[in-house]
Amino acid sequence: MRTLLLDALLLAASSDLGSSAKEHPSGDRDRIVGTWKLVSVVYEDAQTGERTPVLGAHPKGCQIATPEGRWLALVTADGRRVPETDQDRAAALRTMISYTGRYRVEDGKVITKVEAAWNEAWVGTEQVRAYRFDGDRLHLESPPQPHPNVDGRTVRIIVTWDRDD
Repeated sequence: MRTLLLDALLLAASSDLGSSAKEHPSGDRDRIVGTWKLVSVVYEDAQTGERTPVLGAHPKGCQIATPEGRWLALVTADGRRVPETDQDRAAALRTMISYTGRYRVEDGKVITKVEAAWNEAWVGTEQVRAYRFDGDRLHLESPPQPHPNVDGRTVRIIVTWDRDD
């Protein structure tokens, strides 16, 4: 009888550990929290599979994920100039991505409920990014989606960050 009770307790404890690990696999949420410096932004064309470093070889950017669940990402292209004309301002808008909102981590994805963005169409949506770690490097990948910065072509956004805190 004592063995059955011990087995039942062990089984219950391992079930609890398993559900906790599913919500925050291996402490991934804790690993995502912090400040990140942009390494690269690549768009992968959904039709051809071609990958393009759309913001140049040395884009700039920062991503912040707080322990309280706030997300902020800002990236800009390599070689941007100070806008002086309406055409320059339009080009500046096409050479950046920025959004913020509340985020959660589940099933290997970071999901941000967008509250404000450079692209008003993202406001109120959930931006989903699969994630993986490589040491202090974080890789985020979107599902294929139409993107306004490339004339609405359907692309996957692949962004790489290095820990900066």
